[in-house]
Amino acid sequence: MATQEISRRIAIGASLAAASLGGAPGDGRSQPQLLRRRYKTVANGQEREYYVYLPSGFYGEQGKKWPVLMFLHGGGERGDGLDELKYTLAHGPITEAWIQGRDLPFVIIQPQLQPLDPPRRPQRQRSDPPTRNLEGPPPARSRARRSSTPMVRDEPGEGPSWDDPASGPPQGWWTIEKDLLGMVDATLEEFRGDPDRVYLTGLSYGGYGTWHMGSTYPERWAAIAPICGAGDVSKVGAIAERKLPTWVFQGGRDTVVKPEWVMQTVRALEEAGHPEVRITVHEDLSHNVWTRVYEGWDLYAWFLQHRRDE
Repeated sequence: MATQEISRRIAIGASLAAASLGGAPGDGRSQPQLLRRRYKTVANGQEREYYVYLPSGFYGEQGKKWPVLMFLHGGGERGDGLDELKYTLAHGPITEAWIQGRDLPFVIIQPQLQPLDPPRRPQRQRSDPPTRNLEGPPPARSRARRSSTPMVRDEPGEGPSWDDPASGPPQGWWTIEKDLLGMVDATLEEFRGDPDRVYLTGLSYGGYGTWHMGSTYPERWAAIAPICGAGDVSKVGAIAERKLPTWVFQGGRDTVVKPEWVMQTVRALEEAGHPEVRITVHEDLSHNVWTRVYEGWDLYAWFLQHRRDE
């Protein structure tokens, strides 16, 4: 199905169920909003929802086109895209903007990946994600804690024992890639998004998804930032050919997605001729490096330095 048709279906099925603040802040700018948008999946027509965050000032600056940021969550936040969509608020840019109250100048798209079918292990009990505090300070963050795992570097070896190591963990974001593109197109149309400033980032499962979407559709993004995820070394040449700005983050003590796997991807990207691939390894952290990355400012500022080259 054509991407334009997917976008049309998303737009038609959109619902503006929103958690938002009323009134206007002291500087006269409109308040941020968190919206839920309804769509039908390409695979089977199932109705699901995703979040769209609108930043402070969005409604007060009617002629402005906004940068768009898509975030892909990790394996622990999968769900039905309806009642369980809230679990995606555990981590990421919307958590920083909406829950922590930070003024991030992006329209942010946050979908939810469907549960594994069949489940690989019994479903663990999940805690409710943090919520926005309207009358006081934001909730305490879950800080990235230093790992006791030694800093050891091994050869990449055979990699993880997944069904398809090249595509990452099983039933990953690649399974709904057309839905993701439809969300981007619908957001650009409905919320004055700038098509030349569309950014992509994700953690763990979402890190693999970021590599996949960047490799498969490099022309769609202005910059990408995979966190704790590796990519298919046979496909990253498309990123290099496009010279797509790429900033990779990894935990030096990660035993889930080993640093060696990520470095192998980065080396393949550089060998393919990428002129300026960037990697930051937080040697003191394990698989939770995203908590430090998203609570900082560097990544958001770096995104805004880049525009898509036609």
